[in-house]
Amino acid sequence: MIRNAMTVDVEDYFQVQAMAGTVARKDWPALPARVEQNTNRVLDLFAERAVKATFFMLGWVAERHPRLVRRIVDEGHELASHGWAHFRVDESPPDAFRADIRRTKQALEQLGGSAVRGYRAASFSIGRSSQWAFAILEEEGYAYSSSVYPVRHDFYGMPEAPRFPFRPIAGHAFREFPITSIQRLGRNWPCGGGGWFRLLPYAVSAAAIRTVHGSDRRACLFYFHPWEIDPDQPIQSGLPLKSRLRHYTNLTRMEAKLRRLLDDFAWDRMDRVLDAELPG
Repeated sequence: MIRNAMTVDVEDYFQVQAMAGTVARKDWPALPARVEQNTNRVLDLFAERAVKATFFMLGWVAERHPRLVRRIVDEGHELASHGWAHFRVDESPPDAFRADIRRTKQALEQLGGSAVRGYRAASFSIGRSSQWAFAILEEEGYAYSSSVYPVRHDFYGMPEAPRFPFRPIAGHAFREFPITSIQRLGRNWPCGGGGWFRLLPYAVSAAAIRTVHGSDRRACLFYFHPWEIDPDQPIQSGLPLKSRLRHYTNLTRMEAKLRRLLDDFAWDRMDRVLDAELPG
């Protein structure tokens, strides 16, 4: 059975890209935090199913919830970096990006007591214009990234990128593990989790994963956020209709769908799946 990579982007409900134009970072500390309780629910679910995963964590969250960082590491999951405060790479100068990923790596390693090897950009914002970030990540001690989504999307996407793990810098060991996509009608379509998993029927995602296993004979990479299993989270006012639909649709169904996914397929930490797919 093919082992797939299970990953969680640890950020709170108000830190998502869909709310970036509505909720200012300066207001984050005043909002009711739900990320610790939601991530603990995710950890409980993984423990029930004996699943190990990779948690890409914001430094902003880790600093405020050190017990959560320790639980992730103590239970055998991989701790990885999601940057400090969800700044997009394609909107950051290289020097600011370097400072951000260095600060986050140092904080996570100090809190978790384990090496941080992986990084995921906010909103998969390493695209064709920001590939300079790979070299900086390698220079700062990261071994891999999971920041490219080879699809077309209004927030992100680099459809010409490889669909499976690759080395973005010729002659270097650094690796990129893109979010899984499926080829249909001459283009790549998302099938790696997130909003697509929550919005579409479960059968669509399950069939896509089985197609990648059968046709490509490759592992899939899945991601979601702790807030996606929290239908009781506060409703933010002033959101555009598209953002509102993206964020709040099917929150009540997400946990049950995740349970099916964990039962139907084999899952492991991303670093171990990546090492099997493309050894470092």
